[in-house]
Amino acid sequence: MTMSPQVPSNDGPPPVRFAFGRWTWKEVAHLLSNFPMAVVGFVYTVLMIAIGVGLAVTVVGLPLLAAGLQGSRLIGRAERKRARKLLGVRVDEPSPAALGRRDEGFFAWLWSSLMDPVAWRSALYSFVRLPWGILTFVVTLLCLVLWPALPYTSRLMANADRAMVRGLLSPSDDLERRIAELESDRGVVVDTAAADLRRIERDLHDGAQARLVALAMGLGLAKEKLTDDPEAAARMVDEAHGEVKVALQELRDLARGIHPAVLTDRGLDAALSAIASRCTVPVTVRVDLPGRPAQAIEGIAYFTVSELLQNVSKHSAATRASVDVWRTGDRLLLQVGDDGRGGASMDGGTGMAGLAERLDAVDGVFVLDSPVGGPTTVTAELPWRDRETGRSAAGGGRAA
Repeated sequence: MTMSPQVPSNDGPPPVRFAFGRWTWKEVAHLLSNFPMAVVGFVYTVLMIAIGVGLAVTVVGLPLLAAGLQGSRLIGRAERKRARKLLGVRVDEPSPAALGRRDEGFFAWLWSSLMDPVAWRSALYSFVRLPWGILTFVVTLLCLVLWPALPYTSRLMANADRAMVRGLLSPSDDLERRIAELESDRGVVVDTAAADLRRIERDLHDGAQARLVALAMGLGLAKEKLTDDPEAAARMVDEAHGEVKVALQELRDLARGIHPAVLTDRGLDAALSAIASRCTVPVTVRVDLPGRPAQAIEGIAYFTVSELLQNVSKHSAATRASVDVWRTGDRLLLQVGDDGRGGASMDGGTGMAGLAERLDAVDGVFVLDSPVGGPTTVTAELPWRDRETGRSAAGGGRAA
């Protein structure tokens, strides 16, 4: 009998029937290859643990065990690939976090490798597979002789294989996914901090520093002319006075861009009102907070609103805008809206993608709603942490 080809779903092959279709032969191939793969994995795991533990009293034992565990990760990756090709098992790749810490020093890499749950589960998978590999190899050969039982027996054993792959080689709950997200978020934070430092350095070099150099040169020339041409010296001093005012304003703007004094002294309400007063369109600010969040969260909220209002001034062609800030449970919510032309997007060159990355780095959420023709509403959500303890706390604020 023949079976018409069917496309498997992400959950596996089609239901088994008394037939020798494509999935039957793929399962048979997997079951027959279990034995050699199990022998390789078992021998590798036993030797790795025996050598690593046996030499643990020496300086090379633990590093060898750590390196061996990373080899177990590679075996686990090969097994996931084999199951994906032959069994249709779709499991996410576990977090590579333990492999990416060599740049933090040898001992940090050693500790993270020895404590790597993915590697240990892969080693356990390789260890327990030898008796199962022998069983599936022998039973499959017998069923090839007793061919009517082959489709059903192969499916039964293949389903056991699928369960082992999902149980031991897939990420454990959401922990490893969360580790991968945190590693990625840490990279975003580092890149953002480096970009901010470069921006500050550039602003100092091209702005205030250049003006102060010109000011020093002008005052030097005025000093030379003081006795020969007092009027020219007075004009040069007046010009230098103007340069001093401009340089001071640039330094104030730069300091405000790093962390505004009004935010430190008076909190979000006053700081956001100050931003709104500099916007080119009228802005209504409503802040309803039971207290002040942690300084880091408060700073991110401030700069998020600041950049969004800059976008309103530059790109929206709006006639009015609004800023709402409130707390719901253990989350701080921001909403900035305008009645402009809309059409804003995450990749439109307005910095929206950068804002979303910054919020994501602190477990925040960024939602943009901007249909063509407007209006535009941006909602940002940040974790609320108490200013005194730095910990999240439930309660307070108004409902979302």
